[in-house]
Amino acid sequence: MADLARLSINQATTREQYSLAQAITAYSEADVAGISIWRDKLAECGLPEAVRMLGDSNLRVSGLCRGGSFPAIDAAGRQTSLDDNRAAIDEAAALGADCLVLVAGGLPEGSKDLAAAREMIRDGIGAMLPHARANKVPLAIEPLHPMYAADRCAINTLSQALDLCDELGAGVGVAVDVYHLWWDPDLQAQIDRAGSRVVAYHVCDWLVPTTDLLLDRGMMGDGVIDIQQISGWVENTGYNGLIEVEIFSAHNWWKRPGAEVIRVCRERFQEKV
Repeated sequence: MADLARLSINQATTREQYSLAQAITAYSEADVAGISIWRDKLAECGLPEAVRMLGDSNLRVSGLCRGGSFPAIDAAGRQTSLDDNRAAIDEAAALGADCLVLVAGGLPEGSKDLAAAREMIRDGIGAMLPHARANKVPLAIEPLHPMYAADRCAINTLSQALDLCDELGAGVGVAVDVYHLWWDPDLQAQIDRAGSRVVAYHVCDWLVPTTDLLLDRGMMGDGVIDIQQISGWVENTGYNGLIEVEIFSAHNWWKRPGAEVIRVCRERFQEKV
C-alpha cells in the first residue's frame, strides 16, 4: 500500500477541470502532497502568482512539464528550442521543482533520419545542462513509448535514456513512466541500472482496448500494467520521492468532477501503487 504522503497529482490528470490556481487549491484541500505543473497552465497563472500560492500551500512541486523538443530542421530552430529550455529551467528553479521533465522531441518536419534526431537530442540536453546545473534543477529524460518516436520523442527505452545520462554526466536523470515503459522486457534491469538517477516516477494504467493512444490512459487498477511490481523495482533503487499520477483521459476522467478524480486518485494510489 503506497503512502499517501508520497502522492503527487500531475496537472494533466485534471487539466480540463482546473486552472493552475484552482488545482493548487483543490489538491491542497484534499491533502495531496504534491503537484506537477504544466507550463501552459503556469503561463496562464503567471509565475509570481504560482510561487505565491505554492508558498501558502502545503504542496511540493514534483516536476515541471516540460522541456525538450530539441530536434529541428535548422540551427535557428534548435536555438529557439534551447532558449525555451533555459526559460523552463528558470521557471523550475523559481517553483522549487524536484525536476524539469524532458520530452525530447521526434523527427524534424520532412525528416526520416531517426539517428540524426537522437544526436540533436543529445546535443540539446548537453547545451542546456550547464544552466540546469547552475540553477540546481535536475533534468529528467522521459522515454516515451515507441509509438511516439516520430512526432513526440525519439528516446523510447530506459536504456536509451540512461545511455544519454552516462554520456552527459551529473545533473541528468530519468523519469520512469509506467505507461511508456511497462512493455519493455528489460525494464527491471534498466531500473536497477538507473539507481539514483531515477528522479521522477509516474503512474497510470494501460487500458485494453484503448480508444486513443494519447488521451485514453486509465486510472491505476483499470488496465493491464503490474504497477506494484514496477513500484517495487523503483523502490529498490532507493527512490523515495513523490509518485505522480499522470492520466490523460479525454474520454473519461477529464469529463468527471475534479473532486471525484482527486478522491479516486487517492484511493487507487493506496490500493494499486
